[in-house]
Amino acid sequence: MSGPAGHGGAAGHPGEPGEGAERVVGAERVLVVLRELAGHADGATLDEVSRAVGGSKPTIHRALGALRKVGFARQDERGRYVLGDEFLRLAFAHHEQRPEHVRIRPVLQALASRFGETAHYAVLDRREIVYRAKVDPPTGAVKLTSEIGGRNPAHCTGVGKLLLSHALGSDEAVRVWVHAGGDLPRRTANTITRADAFVAELTRIRERGYAVDDEENEDGVACVAVPVWLGSPSVPSGAVSVSAIAYRTPLRTLVGAVDEIRSITGGIG
Repeated sequence: MSGPAGHGGAAGHPGEPGEGAERVVGAERVLVVLRELAGHADGATLDEVSRAVGGSKPTIHRALGALRKVGFARQDERGRYVLGDEFLRLAFAHHEQRPEHVRIRPVLQALASRFGETAHYAVLDRREIVYRAKVDPPTGAVKLTSEIGGRNPAHCTGVGKLLLSHALGSDEAVRVWVHAGGDLPRRTANTITRADAFVAELTRIRERGYAVDDEENEDGVACVAVPVWLGSPSVPSGAVSVSAIAYRTPLRTLVGAVDEIRSITGGIG
């Protein structure tokens, strides 16, 4: 998988055997390097990137050069590679212009202000949830592990369980989903890991119309999640949650305010 794929003048003519595959490999390599850089806020050396992605230094150096050329990577004063300003500009501009982000952010701001805790909007992606938007409270914010674009297992988050309760419409479908992925990973002492317990949990969620995370994903953090209907009236586009520091805003307080949370979320324009 080494070699000058897609770099310089390509040998042969378009369509010759192997040429398209080499170009794809080269493009994939650049994307893998870009993804690796995104995990190093303090930057990474050529050696570190090469070891992480499993490529030779000359090959990775070419990939980094391609990223630098378009502004997606740069070298800081220490010679470490970091994400470039142009990549960040495009990423943030795209995120801010997403219709769902524009519509959901005022709701998250209202929830964060009302409860003094962090509000999220997330969508389901197979066995994980992806955070599309997040708003911290105006004061007293405590940094959670969640981040925009970040992921968490669906089975131990309020938003994930709520969305799974809609996606998996029967007890049998829930059991098949659980067994298809093997054992449900345990994140905390409260994480539901048994199939029968998970079936019962999703049944409760369907009956009451909201989901809770009772310190199941992160110790000391509890949340209540409700569905959001930005498209179809029958399939939620995602879910909104209020994620609270449990000693400050106990789960029972969030559950007691679920009708208010629903009312605020129902104001999405």
